[in-house]
Amino acid sequence: MVADYSDATLLRLESKGKGTMEYSNIAPMMGRLWSPLAAVTSHWQGRDNVQMAVAIAAASIVPDRPRVSVQLYKTNLSHEMVLSSGAFALNFLREDQLELIGDFGLVSGRDRDKLDGVDKITGASGSPLLTECYGYLDCRVINAMDGGDMTCFLADVLDGKTLAQGDPLWWRDARRELPREWLEHWEAKQSSEIATSRATMDKISHTPWQPK
Repeated sequence: MVADYSDATLLRLESKGKGTMEYSNIAPMMGRLWSPLAAVTSHWQGRDNVQMAVAIAAASIVPDRPRVSVQLYKTNLSHEMVLSSGAFALNFLREDQLELIGDFGLVSGRDRDKLDGVDKITGASGSPLLTECYGYLDCRVINAMDGGDMTCFLADVLDGKTLAQGDPLWWRDARRELPREWLEHWEAKQSSEIATSRATMDKISHTPWQPK
């Protein structure tokens, strides 16, 4: 699930050697950095998985050499699978697919097959491609950067297709429509993830990434 920077929470942030700052001063800008909601699918050793992306971005200005970047937390099963397989797919949700936020983002793939019963095909990367979403990008990892609590994967786009009209689903819109119990579940989950990130985000390895 994505982090929520839409609320100007009065948090004081410690900046190394620079004192503190009020988080509310930067919340409006940070909230505009998030992308449409995308489900990251992966495949490794006969197993499929999916999770909601933390953050994604276009990473190339060359039309015939498209690239993307995606951040995955190390505690998630998808991180392990993408790191091992060197591949993933981004599947952008339609505006009427709110239920998939709960199905993909509020449970762990370690506990159940989150893609059971979901319409999908296999992409060139070996990753599942969701055929009922807004559209997908099939990707092959070419580099990775350790962020301590997460890894930022840079990938070539091997293939992709837009499957629906209109706009994809954005978190700023989705959070206004989600059931209250889902939001409470998400907030509790995020609080736990923030605590883990605080403890690990400075433990960055600078060892160059090597494909497996």
